[in-house]
Amino acid sequence: MTTIEKKSLRVGKYVDANHVDSLVRTYKQERWIHNTERLGREDSLNLYYTVDELQEFLQRCKEEGADGIRVHFGVYPQNFNERPGYAGRQTTVFVATRHHETENGVVERNVYVDNGNGRQILAYNMGSAPDDTGEWGGIGVAIVDKGEKGLIIV
Repeated sequence: MTTIEKKSLRVGKYVDANHVDSLVRTYKQERWIHNTERLGREDSLNLYYTVDELQEFLQRCKEEGADGIRVHFGVYPQNFNERPGYAGRQTTVFVATRHHETENGVVERNVYVDNGNGRQILAYNMGSAPDDTGEWGGIGVAIVDKGEKGLIIV
C-alpha cells in the first residue's frame, strides 16, 4: 500500500502579545489617525468573527479545493446601504485560494464556485465592527499626536 503525504505550506507563525500590541499601536499612529481624520469619524480598528463561522468558511474552502486564504484590505463604498454605519470604513475580506506551480514559479489563484447563478469568488466579509459592539478589542493602547489638534488615547 502506498501512502501519499500531503505537505502543508506554512507562511505565518504564532506571535505574542507584545508583537500584536506593537503592530496595533504602530497602525493607530501611522494609518488609523489619518483615515479617521479623512472620514471625519473613527475608522475601523478591528473586525470580529466567531470561531464557528470561520471554521465553516474554512471547511467550505477545503471542500472546494482551496489550500490557502488571502486577506485583502478594503474600504466599503460611501453608498454601502447593506450596513450604512460601515460606509467609508476599512475592512478585510477573506478570499479562498489554491496553490499552483507554474513554469514561472508559484501562484495562488482565487477559488470560484458555482452558486446556482454562475461562478462566484469564494470569499467572506462583513464581520462585526466596533460600531456594532462599542469595543475596540482592548489591545494596542496608543497616544496619538494630532499635531495642533492635540493628543488622543486610542
